[in-house]
Amino acid sequence: MTASDSSAQLAEQLLRLTRRLHRAQRLYLGPVGITPAQARLLRTVAHCEEPPRMADLAQRLEVVPRAVTTLVDALEEHGSVRRVPDPSNRRVIRIELTDHGRSTLRALREARRTAVEDTLAPLSAERRELLGGLLAELLNGPDQHC
Repeated sequence: MTASDSSAQLAEQLLRLTRRLHRAQRLYLGPVGITPAQARLLRTVAHCEEPPRMADLAQRLEVVPRAVTTLVDALEEHGSVRRVPDPSNRRVIRIELTDHGRSTLRALREARRTAVEDTLAPLSAERRELLGGLLAELLNGPDQHC
């Protein structure tokens, strides 16, 4: 097998693993009542020092503002976030977590942990550590697409 064939096979394996993780995550997120995209927005809001503006969320999530509006609408209906006016500029709307949103985040963390555990179950602790190191090395390498 050539180096090119080996790289192509590795790329395919990584893509298949990513799809498997996404399927497992969707399975465990179902009972929580939100989608993976909504979960990502919730995590993003939670990591902000202050409630973010919709435009900030769109930029951080690398999506168009309309997509953020749709996600926020659904999460607001779910009771996980609320829109609040910016105290210094009433024309600006910020998004903040509700108590229900914080509870949802805890459930999300557990769902993700379970999905990952299911996926990594065949690996010993040593092999997981090795995989983690290899993935970190790849993720910390130069990003050639920016």
